[in-house]
Amino acid sequence: MYYLQVYGFYAKVNLEQSKGITLVNLSTQKPEKIEVVNFQGIDADSSPIRFRACFEVQQNIDFLKEKYMMLKVAMPRNAPNWFECFNSKRIGKDLTDGLATAFLGRKNLEYGIDRHVVIYPNGRGYAWHELNDCGEKLYDGSVKDQSCPKRVK
Repeated sequence: MYYLQVYGFYAKVNLEQSKGITLVNLSTQKPEKIEVVNFQGIDADSSPIRFRACFEVQQNIDFLKEKYMMLKVAMPRNAPNWFECFNSKRIGKDLTDGLATAFLGRKNLEYGIDRHVVIYPNGRGYAWHELNDCGEKLYDGSVKDQSCPKRVK
């Protein structure tokens, strides 16, 4: 069982398979692809929140902060130890200490699942999937409010 949880369900994905790295534009509220290099990613069909990615961006962090939607709260999910580029504890601490900036990468990438993106001033970037309010309501069985989109099966 341990092997399946840590290794068995994950597969390496490339940038195209990951649907690219996007950030939500402040004025249009739509995701826009940003250019990334040195992409490394993993994902699993067994759960929509198993995606993790590491990459680098060329854009200036101040430009990104002006143009794209930042998140007030973001805490990365753990990645398997063998995916060495993604250290959730370090990323989380750096977010708390103000050394990195969290952005909304895409809202409802899949129903109830958002992509969070963290970028450092030096261009290092990380991404993962997180349940949003509608996703949490879906999984805990509570009543969805009007702000949740219609679920397409």
